[in-house]
Formats: sequence, structure tokens, C-alpha cells
Amino acid sequence: MKLNAKIALITGGSRGLGRATALQLADHGADVILTYRSGKDEAEAVVEEIRGTGRKAAALFLDTGISSSFPAFAEAAATALRETWGRESFDFLLNNAGMDVRGPLAEMSEEDFDRLFNVHFKGVYFLTQTLLPLLADGGRIVNTSTGLARFTLPGYSAYAAMKGAVEVYTRYLAKELGPRGITANTVAPGPAETDFTSASLGNPAIRGAIVSQTALGRTAQPDDIAGVSVFLCSDEGRWVNAQRIEASGGLFI
Repeated sequence: MKLNAKIALITGGSRGLGRATALQLADHGADVILTYRSGKDEAEAVVEEIRGTGRKAAALFLDTGISSSFPAFAEAAATALRETWGRESFDFLLNNAGMDVRGPLAEMSEEDFDRLFNVHFKGVYFLTQTLLPLLADGGRIVNTSTGLARFTLPGYSAYAAMKGAVEVYTRYLAKELGPRGITANTVAPGPAETDFTSASLGNPAIRGAIVSQTALGRTAQPDDIAGVSVFLCSDEGRWVNAQRIEASGGLFI
């Protein structure tokens, strides 16, 4: 899979699945714009690692939970494209940024619900809308969902509902952007070894239950999942559109 001369913009690319995806995109020849919210040093380290492969990269601040900041971010992205690449557009948009709030349905606060909503659905919806003028015709959109949109675990009702909304939204993106040759798909990871899941997977009982119900008999590493997004951005993935691809190792089948 060769992505030479392509530019990917990935939100939350400083750590976890985002970092793994950014590095795999670069390994396959793409240049990368990644965003961070709090981990500037982590983001710059990823940029340097990508540059070490001979690819170009840039890191931009973005809080995906504040939609009013998106026009200014789009201007910053456009400036980076002109100054670093001499281009007016990028090729792949990967909406990956996320945050974790979980708790029983009866205890979920409206404040925490709104935080999840702003990052995991409203942010994805309006950031994509804002960046459409910068996304090249023939480009790709890859949105991150979760295995929890298919199976259920207590405490994730709000988070999973937001991701379910993203899956529906992605199908509409595919339909409406088809005339521009842009595909849109979701990748739905199962539990992976990142700081996002460290609290739950650090519990031996939870880890044991997940491993016992996973066909491949282990939890995922970030690289196990990142390659799915890379495939969707590649020429080999050009005819995959409006699909949900679960990368869970066969959890709860």
C-alpha cells in the first residue's frame, strides 16, 4: 500500500491509536498533520519520528470539544499546507480524537454527557463540515467508532451512543460526498492497550473477561488496529465505502 504524495490529517495523533495510525501512514509514504489538545511534547515527538522516516509532518493544537474553534483551526491547517507542502488541500481526514467518561446509566451526569457529545459526535460532525473545503476530491474520511456500538458493557451507554451516531453520520457522508469521489468509513476498535483503556484493562478481572471472550485470545496493540485505517486510505481500499469495520480480534462473537 503506497500513499506517496498524500497528506493525512489525524486528530488526536499524539498518543495511543492516533499515534500508531500516524506512524503507519508515514511508513506507507504519507505526510501527516496531527492534532493534540494537551500533549504538545508528545505530538512534537511523533512529528520528529515521522520526519525521521523522510516524510513531512506538522502538529497543530485542537480541542475537538470546542466547535467554535474549528474555523480558526481550518485557517491554521490551510497555512500549514501552504507553507510546508505548497498545497491548498489534504487527502485523508481521520477523526480519531477522543476522551473517556464512563459510569452507570443512573449516575451519568448531564455535564459528562455533554463532554462526550461535544468530542465524540458534535466535534466529528462540525470539524468534518469545516474541513470539507480543504479535503481533496477523491479523498478519504475515516471516523473512529468502537466495538461497544455492537456489543454492550455496563458503564458505556453514553459513549457508545455517540459512536453509534458517528456510524450513521459516516454513511451520510459517503452518500453526500460520493459525487466528489470521497469515501467515508468507520473503524470500530475493540479494547486496545493505550492510556485510554489503562484503567479498565488494568483490572485483572476485566482484562481476563475480555481476553476469554476474544477469539484471538488477547487484547489489541495499537498497531493491530492502525493498519485498518491505513488500508482504507490506500488505493486498495478505494471501493470500500459507507462501511463499519470492526477491529476487535473477534470479541463477543
